[in-house]
Amino acid sequence: MAQVKNALLRSGILVVFVAISLAGALAQTDPLPSWNDTAPKKAIIAFVEKVTKDGTSDFVPVDQRIATFDNDGTLWIEQPMYVQLAFMIDRVKELAPKHPEWKTTQPFKGVLEGDMKAVAATGNKGLDQLMAATHSGMTVEEFEKIVTDWLATAQQPKFKRPYTQCVYQPMLELLAYLRANGFKTFIVSGGGIEFMRPWTEKVYGIPPEQVVGSSLKTRFEIVDGKPELLRLPEINFIDDKEGKPVGINQYIGRRPIAAFGNSDGDQQMLEWTAEGDGQRFMLLVHHTDAKREYAYDRESSFGRLDKALDEANARGWTVVDMKKDWKVVFPPGI
Repeated sequence: MAQVKNALLRSGILVVFVAISLAGALAQTDPLPSWNDTAPKKAIIAFVEKVTKDGTSDFVPVDQRIATFDNDGTLWIEQPMYVQLAFMIDRVKELAPKHPEWKTTQPFKGVLEGDMKAVAATGNKGLDQLMAATHSGMTVEEFEKIVTDWLATAQQPKFKRPYTQCVYQPMLELLAYLRANGFKTFIVSGGGIEFMRPWTEKVYGIPPEQVVGSSLKTRFEIVDGKPELLRLPEINFIDDKEGKPVGINQYIGRRPIAAFGNSDGDQQMLEWTAEGDGQRFMLLVHHTDAKREYAYDRESSFGRLDKALDEANARGWTVVDMKKDWKVVFPPGI
């Protein structure tokens, strides 16, 4: 009788051990563990499985597996203002002693007085002026150091963390999942290309040559006997809205089969992606979580999601409800 009991006990322990092992294995095979098991996660996995299954009509060769990602509001935080705008504001304050005329000239006056409504009233022209004044007059290497030094100390005001920690954990997993399945991942952002390139490889695993963004004009010069690239106070290219498909064509040379954004500024990139042949995947991140991040869409000054949301609903694009579809928003510790 004792032998039977011991056998049953051993059998029971074995069953528990096997169950735990299987649960651990399943957890390890989940490519998107920070996503709830809702429609967006299922749609992503179904798409990747379709385009990577050799011998089927949906199969996409590795060299054509291009995925493009907006940055602000898609990969990292964009509230209460774009991170690069926060950088511009700090730069204006730092450079102001050398520019007394800024005290009476918008948008600089508004920045110095903390009047963001006045800055906003200057529109895109004002932002272009701020970018030209704060991002030029130095070599590309000098600007890279300025950006790197600023990111090392600047903190997101709500979470009191470096901006490079305020990235979305579910999107980091998505980037890794796509790359594990032969995709080449690109950033296609309205942000400055030279502002993003110093840190995107470390934070996202996306090297500088796979970053497309807005840019200033640059000039080659010999300075003190050394060849240098100098940043000029002139806009070269704006990689936003209609500019995004243009930038993709110019810098990547292939139409993406997957595109990810969060605002009306990404609408044209998703439209252009959708019109290609074969399987296509378009996704918008909808910021619905005021507690864990921010809740905003149609009326927001930054990352407005209005017309693109209507089009996504009409055309069946995937829309992520941050509050419902993500288990966590930021990496552990935030």
